[in-house]
Amino acid sequence: MKLHLVTDGKHSSDLLISILADVHRYADAIHIREKDRSAGELAELVEILARKGVPKSKLIMNGRVDAAVRSGLAKVQLPAHGLPVKFVKEHYPYLGAGCSVHSVKEAIDREKDGADWLIAGHVFQTDSKNGLEPKGISFLQTICESVSIPVYAIGGVAPDVLPELKKLKVAGAAVMSYVFSADKPVDAAKELARKLKGGTADEDIL
Repeated sequence: MKLHLVTDGKHSSDLLISILADVHRYADAIHIREKDRSAGELAELVEILARKGVPKSKLIMNGRVDAAVRSGLAKVQLPAHGLPVKFVKEHYPYLGAGCSVHSVKEAIDREKDGADWLIAGHVFQTDSKNGLEPKGISFLQTICESVSIPVYAIGGVAPDVLPELKKLKVAGAAVMSYVFSADKPVDAAKELARKLKGGTADEDIL
């Protein structure tokens, strides 16, 4: 299973760069989800991260196709109410595009529209969706059985729920709060990677 980390838009540029420069080695992908930054600011962020050793191939721009193009990134994540994936595929055929979905119908429709992967949620209880009932494992399982493209779980993902995810055909997990709200984000990312991939030492999980 793959580990995707999703930034939460709550950190200063310097702190975010510092965190990502350290945690990227434990993640298969990092979603740059910084809604309040301009395309120029996002492009600058990507360039600094690249100089810090974070491969651009690991970076996925969330919701901002303009910033992805400007930054030279190859992948975007499209929110449920963002640009239609069909539009993105028609106008930017070189971009890999994932879609965020919250229902089985959305998942099926987005695959038909050309999505390369899906992030489905929120699966478990999470403070970022306070007051909203989680969709649950059965929701995730149905989506995995209904589409042929990779599906990643999001929402309340922490080490204690990973055994449940491993029972499904899910491609991996997308994690925000457990890492980016942690006092020690690197330790949190390392713990998730270890639980997902096995091993006890860094060389076993990198």
